[in-house]
Amino acid sequence: MSETVESVSALIIQKLLANPKVPRDIDGNCKIMDDLAFDSLAVMNFVMEVEDSMDVSVPLDKLADIRTINDLAACVVDLKNKG
Repeated sequence: MSETVESVSALIIQKLLANPKVPRDIDGNCKIMDDLAFDSLAVMNFVMEVEDSMDVSVPLDKLADIRTINDLAACVVDLKNKG
């Protein structure tokens, strides 16, 4: 079964909610750096965690376009479908 943006977004949110510092009311439209107060290092670490769990590698040039949780989910789904 192939992943959907919604299912990957839900997985990402579940991972985020494991961190007690992350607000409890997040959704796919939350901006990772603004709404979650992640700095660039925290974003990189989190993306690596998502990459490991989803068995994908997000290229650095794609990372620059990711702003929201749904953006990250869409990127992961796109990479999984290509790979």
